[in-house]
Amino acid sequence: MSGGLLRSHTCGELRSSDVGSEVTLCGWVNKYRDLGSLHFIDIRDRYGLTQLGFENFKGDFAVLKQCSLESVILAKGIVQARPSDALNKKMDTGEVEIQVTHLEVLSRCDIDNLPFLPNGSVESTEDLKLKYRYLDLRTKKLQDVLKLRSKVMHDTRNALYDEGFTEVETPILYKSTPEGARDYVVPSRVHPNHVYALPQSPQTLKQLLMIGGTDKYFQLCRCFRDEDLRHDRQPEFTQIDIEVSFTTPEYIKALVEKTLGSLFEINDLKIPAMSFQEAMARYGSDKPDVRFGLEHIILTDLFIDSEFAVLSKPAKEGGMVKAFFVPEEVKTFSRKETDAFVEVVKPHGGKGVAFFKVKDGERSAGISKFITDDIMKSIEEKAVEKGDGTWLFFADTDEDTVHSCADALRKYLGHSLELLGDENKFLWIYDFPLFEYSKKEGRLAARHHPFTMPKEEHLEMYLEGGVENWKKCLANAYDVVCNGYELGGGSIRIHRNDIQTTMFKALEMTEEDTQKQFGFFLEALKYGVPPHGGLAFGLDRIIMIMCKTESIRDVIAFPKTNSASDLMSSTPSMPAQAQLDELHMNWQKK
Repeated sequence: MSGGLLRSHTCGELRSSDVGSEVTLCGWVNKYRDLGSLHFIDIRDRYGLTQLGFENFKGDFAVLKQCSLESVILAKGIVQARPSDALNKKMDTGEVEIQVTHLEVLSRCDIDNLPFLPNGSVESTEDLKLKYRYLDLRTKKLQDVLKLRSKVMHDTRNALYDEGFTEVETPILYKSTPEGARDYVVPSRVHPNHVYALPQSPQTLKQLLMIGGTDKYFQLCRCFRDEDLRHDRQPEFTQIDIEVSFTTPEYIKALVEKTLGSLFEINDLKIPAMSFQEAMARYGSDKPDVRFGLEHIILTDLFIDSEFAVLSKPAKEGGMVKAFFVPEEVKTFSRKETDAFVEVVKPHGGKGVAFFKVKDGERSAGISKFITDDIMKSIEEKAVEKGDGTWLFFADTDEDTVHSCADALRKYLGHSLELLGDENKFLWIYDFPLFEYSKKEGRLAARHHPFTMPKEEHLEMYLEGGVENWKKCLANAYDVVCNGYELGGGSIRIHRNDIQTTMFKALEMTEEDTQKQFGFFLEALKYGVPPHGGLAFGLDRIIMIMCKTESIRDVIAFPKTNSASDLMSSTPSMPAQAQLDELHMNWQKK
């Protein structure tokens, strides 16, 4: 539909079938060629490019001097077939051009001060593109991302509507609840010294919707977390939030497989499953990238009596020894390369990576003198892959450090050795521990969130209480991962007041703190609660994987930097003193 618009067509739709038509195009000047007696302009919009010619132009040619690159123009003219020697097969509109009869400059670009050409041949710096994001958004790459994102949101809504879900908007200004990250808080003017919190997720709200009888809820919601940023995290993000009454994990998984299958255009998608314990043992991660091998094996028992203290000390002191094998046909490492592995594991607490090589059954280099025939035989019995190649070892008294270091080097090699392939590999992870121990706080913390139901077979032990019992409890939770990223996490929720109260007790929350933060929710659990569960997808990560990029910033219209700032608008910024006075706030100087 073009009625009411300044243009009759977009810059990407004219074809040879339109020859002879009178048209009006609007867009940006992408290229201007002055060949003396001949002038050509390529006009661009988000749909494509069309060439403008001026052989029949009767107007003042001085207007062309105002057509600097990135200026916005309106052109009227007749669609004409290009000569056979002037066809451009690289352009969708390359069979035609517009012979302009009227040209108008709607907005002139100050080309002398333009920070960069959005479609220029020279790539701008990342910071400059973020500072002038509206210019970067003119590129086909980012416009295609926005179009894909819109399509995914549309298709998701349709898929869930078809399953009988109701879309409900939940508050952005809400109550601070612990979700594993810091809250962003908003001071209240009408309630001095009180704050709202921006939701890390609508967790309690969607559960209250189930208590309220909504039955099947979903929302494409904005969430906010004040946490350290990484390439796959932003301080605000979009979540596809789902909750269902009277559900089972099987229903949620079938729903997820149907939805992801539709979005990724995979017919009859069936996602394999792996327990948390197996994922950690084989990959050192609860979101493993299973597109390639280099699987880990645990070898702790083999090195308890080893003469090599780097491995024997952790083995004796309750730690872990892990290894994985890189076949010779994949890579033969130089000593310089194996020495450099320390920089990969150092951020994860590792002090280095031990290694030895095998060639024609003979061991050499690194720690080979400490690898006896018996140890080698036992290693090969456990190994998924073996033969000629390099064995890489990780050891520490802390198991989490070993897992993290082995995972980090595996992922590093997966990328650097180009082992990933093009196929997306999905995986369910289940049987997570209900709790994890926080060394920083010296207490148990919820592995997912404090509203996750224990597995039914562990419920009696859970209610019996005690730290040792709680440590053994598994959660009725499930994550769906893809290519090393968590796409979505979910669980069956607690629907009984006594189970929820025990959870807060396990987290060492005082009665006063529990009532202050969750009194309203605990009361709601007294008044008839359907068993319920759900899952939340990270929409941005889904788009990131679809676009085959490794930075979440690439798929968000206006992203933040790694320091959670917006270079374009200079956000965050200092409030005016009048605002602080209204909010009864004083800054503490650091």
